[in-house]
Amino acid sequence: MPTIGALNETPLHDALKRSVAPAGAAFEVPVAGFVIDAVHDGLLIEVQTRGVGRLRRKLRLLLAEHPVRLVLPVTVAKWIVKLGEKPTRRRSPKRGHPADVARELVGIPDLLDHPGLELELVLIEEEEWREHRAGVAWRRRGWVTVDRRLVAVLERRRWRGHAGLLALLPEDLAAPFGTAELAACTGMSRSTAQKLVYCLRMGACLDVVGKAGNAVQYARTRSDRDDRSDRHDRDDRLDRDDRLDRDDRRDRGAPLASAIDTARH
Repeated sequence: MPTIGALNETPLHDALKRSVAPAGAAFEVPVAGFVIDAVHDGLLIEVQTRGVGRLRRKLRLLLAEHPVRLVLPVTVAKWIVKLGEKPTRRRSPKRGHPADVARELVGIPDLLDHPGLELELVLIEEEEWREHRAGVAWRRRGWVTVDRRLVAVLERRRWRGHAGLLALLPEDLAAPFGTAELAACTGMSRSTAQKLVYCLRMGACLDVVGKAGNAVQYARTRSDRDDRSDRHDRDDRLDRDDRLDRDDRRDRGAPLASAIDTARH
């Protein structure tokens, strides 16, 4: 018998929940007056396919007592299935971008740095099922979406705070930049770029540094620039140490190889 939380659950949500939950997790568990998608070793796992802003109150109350992992899917590949006497299936030309997760996170930007909140971005391939209903959805010539089905989980990324969103900015993105430049160099839509920048500004990861015409210009905050510089310096040192180690091993190995050759002859 289905639980209360599963009565209105879509096939996409159910498939995602079962794909991302750790082995041994319990599903549809009552906690603090809410029904949680999955619980494992005290971790509450919530899958939200859309409308994250509606979770604000629920997340605030749960985070006061429990660690929470919020799972957000982004569709990067889609198949359109038209139902009827002769069903058809074709690949949609539209492709999502990982940064599309920001379109949902604009509803809870102030919660992203909560120490108890972990975010998981899941890149998926899905089917969108449509059926024809005369007199409705005139822009789609009567074809309306009736279901969404998971085809495959392509990639999973987890992070805490705004760090994961900041990683969506290209390393070589020159400052200052506007949302138009960000969209152009990453392939995300301008609307997505605007929402991503909004979330990063709320997390004090970007500074407004001026205007170019009517377009606001941004730059990474000094702390982030310093962190990235430190990472680059550390990587350079590791590369240099690796080269020195290889050279040292080669130099020490040469006499040994010579001695072995002498012994053989």
